[in-house]
Amino acid sequence: MTIRFDAAKVRHVHPTRRAGQATSTVLTPEDFATASAEIRLWPGYTATPLHRLDGLASALQLGAVFYKDEGPRFGLGSFKALGGAYAAVRLLARELSRRTGRLITPADIRSGALGEEVAGITLTSATDGNHGRSLAWGAQMFGAPCRIYVHHEVSPGRIAAMEAFGATVVVVDGDYDESVRRTREDAEANGWFVVSDTSWEGYTDPPRDVMAGYGVMSGEIVDALAAPPSHVFLQGGVGGLAASVAAAFRQYWGRDAPRVVIVEPELAACLYESAKTGDARTVAIGEETVMAGLSCGEPSALAWEILAEEASDFVTIPDDFVAPTMRLLARPEGGDARIEAGESGVAGLAAVIAASGDAELRAALGLNEGSTVLAIGSEGVTDPDIYARIMAGAAR
Repeated sequence: MTIRFDAAKVRHVHPTRRAGQATSTVLTPEDFATASAEIRLWPGYTATPLHRLDGLASALQLGAVFYKDEGPRFGLGSFKALGGAYAAVRLLARELSRRTGRLITPADIRSGALGEEVAGITLTSATDGNHGRSLAWGAQMFGAPCRIYVHHEVSPGRIAAMEAFGATVVVVDGDYDESVRRTREDAEANGWFVVSDTSWEGYTDPPRDVMAGYGVMSGEIVDALAAPPSHVFLQGGVGGLAASVAAAFRQYWGRDAPRVVIVEPELAACLYESAKTGDARTVAIGEETVMAGLSCGEPSALAWEILAEEASDFVTIPDDFVAPTMRLLARPEGGDARIEAGESGVAGLAAVIAASGDAELRAALGLNEGSTVLAIGSEGVTDPDIYARIMAGAAR
């Protein structure tokens, strides 16, 4: 393998895990089953690829490396397609049940029979790109107006992708967390309905539905693997993806569930800082990371309940690990599949590469020649212009 990362740039904490049952109470088996039954009925559903990268595993002296490629998911480019759209149809069903006094189901929404009523419910959220694209797509599919808030460094390509699904996009000064605050304020003032992938006090149903939707991906992984991996490296962000996968794997595999390693950008390490103290912590975003989908300074409270119990390790990586990992996947060695991956999608794999090449970090994470490692390729090419620049040699 032609790339080596300086593991001295990787920060690592191995916290004392809490005891508890969050993996079965915050997200229940019924939550995952209900989401799976709904999402698998949507037009265009198909399982995304789970690649076995034997050439990379050999180079890293690991037993096996698996990479779940979410790029093809519903043509939207990321795993987020599973969450925002599902939370949208669940919210619409709940709100129309409240308004009509009778049980309304997602199937009723999908049928179009309540089109006039749905058209009177505006859905809104903040996003770095992928969640907003999923929500915009879902709102268009179900017939609801959609308003998306982004911070000023979200790329024009990602904004255009949301607008293509009919969403009104509002650009906010400040970072992602400021766009979350603006979304909540405007929704309250206008009677709109927030469909967020992060939770806060008094707001839990849509974020729980988002995480339940992500469980479709975990179910596909379980179906594809003959045995559980020893490790899973999961991107951070607000924690929703990581918490969903950790909970699903614990439910599926019990005591044999893999060791959970959380990976974040060093520029947006709210989960890492939370792990150091044992409680959810907010961090200020001073500079935007190239891993745009992970540029989050405040953990989701629901997600943190699960991660505090399930995550064995938290690591941060610098931005300069990202472009080389994307190019490695696009131009693989050793006969591995060629994969087009986005900036946030490679975070977990970049951490695997860095840890495998450093004896101290490798030992700290329990990696060895018998380890079977799973990385989630959470996004494909969500901005073609950025991807083209990186493939040409740019850092971002």
